[in-house]
Amino acid sequence: MSNTEAHPAEVGCGAREKGTPAAGVEILTAREVPLGGPRAMTVRRTLPQRARTLIGAWCFADHYGPEAVSESGGMNVAPHPHIGLQTVSWLFSGVIEHRDSLGSHAFVRPGEVNLMTGGRGISHSEVSTPDTTVLHGVQLWVALPAEHRDTAPDFQHHVPAPVALDGGEARVFLGSLAGDTSPVDTFTPLLGAEVTLAPGAAVTLDVDPGFEHGVLVDTGDVRVDGTAVRPAGLAYAAPGRHTLTLTNESSGTARALLLGGPPFDEELVMWWNFVGRTHDEIAAARTDWENESERFGRVEGYPGDRLPAPVLPNATLSPRRNPAPQVW
Repeated sequence: MSNTEAHPAEVGCGAREKGTPAAGVEILTAREVPLGGPRAMTVRRTLPQRARTLIGAWCFADHYGPEAVSESGGMNVAPHPHIGLQTVSWLFSGVIEHRDSLGSHAFVRPGEVNLMTGGRGISHSEVSTPDTTVLHGVQLWVALPAEHRDTAPDFQHHVPAPVALDGGEARVFLGSLAGDTSPVDTFTPLLGAEVTLAPGAAVTLDVDPGFEHGVLVDTGDVRVDGTAVRPAGLAYAAPGRHTLTLTNESSGTARALLLGGPPFDEELVMWWNFVGRTHDEIAAARTDWENESERFGRVEGYPGDRLPAPVLPNATLSPRRNPAPQVW
């Protein structure tokens, strides 16, 4: 699912909150965001926020569920557009049907990754399948660097094999970790992996010291290099580490997503489902969508209307960037 808020705010790469440690591990807490569209969902958003809006090129993280579809109605996100980013869909339970304007028709299942490149323009729909009883997963965005932000749209699907760890297991869906490398193409170096930890286990992972990392905890009480992270929290670890230790203090299995990449120092404007560099670029994309321009194509097979674009705020959207990271 995408950012289908009825009244999305401008998102910039803002400054670090006062009092937050300059190095080490920071804890980012999620805020609940009700999404619009034909069927509303509430998600826990950990990126972007004032304390930190980028980890590497990762610029958006929504964490949702587990929710009973019989009560919530599941996911039904009508066709909507994207520019300047890649969407990364990862599920823990349930199945989502994906259709896009390239003609791709695929399913997102637990342990499988769908990566869609918006580039200069794409549209897609996402609907949970009728046999889905519990929906639980994350939706992530990756900002495309300036030289590739107008690249051709694309769609990739990959099923990573589980990699055994001493005390857990990893599934590497982007980049490299624990001797495994994903074949999925990205435009900046990235790491994306699901890590599960046995009860009481501590797993030390070799990581790229040039990367900053985020650990989004799904289940269990986890410590990241000794710092406690509750479920739905995201731990930020500054560059400079050669290892990262995840400890499960729970009596059951813990699960987290490990995200990483080199600091992304470009200025961005994020609004609705668009990632750009200027107000005019965002406004032009909105106009193209509302005018049903061929830029975004058509999604075939979705039984309903496409999503209208929200009204732009009565102010100029300003590009901003993350503060320069301090090495741990």
